[in-house]
Amino acid sequence: MKLRASDTGRPMVIAGAGQGGLQAAESLREEGWEGGVILFGEERLPPYYRPPLSKDALIEPLDLSTIVLRGPEALASKGIDFRPNTRVMAIDRAAREVVLANGTRQPYEGLVIATGGINRRLPVPGGTHPGVVSIRGVDDAFKFTASLEEADSVVVVGAGFVGLEVAACCAVNNKDVTVIEREARVLARAVSPAISETYERLHRERGVAIELNAAVAEVLIADDKPCGVRLTDGREIRANLVVAGIGLIPCDELAVAAGLACNHGVIVDRCARTADTDIVAIGDCSATAHEPGMPLHRLESVQNALEQAKAGAAALMGKEKPFLLAPWFWSDQYDVKLQIVGSSAGYDQMLTRGDIANYRFSNFYFKNGAFIGCDSLNKGQDHMVARKILDRGLTLTPEQVADEKLNLNSIVKAAAAVAA
Repeated sequence: MKLRASDTGRPMVIAGAGQGGLQAAESLREEGWEGGVILFGEERLPPYYRPPLSKDALIEPLDLSTIVLRGPEALASKGIDFRPNTRVMAIDRAAREVVLANGTRQPYEGLVIATGGINRRLPVPGGTHPGVVSIRGVDDAFKFTASLEEADSVVVVGAGFVGLEVAACCAVNNKDVTVIEREARVLARAVSPAISETYERLHRERGVAIELNAAVAEVLIADDKPCGVRLTDGREIRANLVVAGIGLIPCDELAVAAGLACNHGVIVDRCARTADTDIVAIGDCSATAHEPGMPLHRLESVQNALEQAKAGAAALMGKEKPFLLAPWFWSDQYDVKLQIVGSSAGYDQMLTRGDIANYRFSNFYFKNGAFIGCDSLNKGQDHMVARKILDRGLTLTPEQVADEKLNLNSIVKAAAAVAA
């Protein structure tokens, strides 16, 4: 195992200074790496917390001090050489070097690809106009809030999590909001039909217009500014501000050019290893199967980036610490917090606990009698219990969920008592 710097004196190199890249750097230290650690970041800021950019930061002025995770001094104190405004352009696997934008070549002992993703642009006339807002980084959030101050009406294209979070923020700011979604329901790729129905109701109650089964044919431009969209059925929806929230493209071009296997992301195993044992890939740029036999997919979540970073750092040290925890995710819209753990994909039975009408309930999903996931709205305790049950491989039956007098946490406590 690589418990200290190799005889070559080469550092560990991390391409990407997001939350996953930061975690990889700190985990390398925790795993015993004593050599150099270089963290390359394309943005001007040190690693920061990204989720608020489509949530609270659009309602109140963004205070950078509240989202920066580690400043330069804190990074330096851990022996992490942070280099902002620096892009890794290529990987020379044979020489074990990366090539930077200025042509400099940096050797590496091990490499972490943590390049994240970029937002999809609208593939229609006018869709790439710089006035069409898409939120990914801090500068995007600043641009959006400045544009929102001058806007009375907003069109949001895409009813995924980011699109609906942005729509909620615009509605809270008393804007006239229309959401355009080409699928038959909101959040169609992420949640069950029951949760989609709940969120459609929530937004309509708050005054948001939602157009389902609708596709944008063109972004309308007037005086060199977006002024609305034209749908494929010919209707025009006018707005002062057009927002694109139609998903993410993984930044896997470094890996592709280096000859690493990619399929909508850098293909990795459960320890975040690529086919090259000196290279791991983590976060939004990676694609893996969470369970054996499952198709490749990307988990676009903070938890996935952090856990993969820990697994990948250990792998570079010759250790086996696979990411085994159940995936979880959250979304804040208005005064409703949705927390998801596991999956609802392929469920054949759903049981509900709580008050659906007042957005305080949990849906528990089962497949062939096995508990596979839980969606909780303003029911944080249910979410935490479900996470423990899935992470520890405990049994939860539909009959137990149906008995609302049963405190589900008693299942966790009983298992802990047996284990003790």
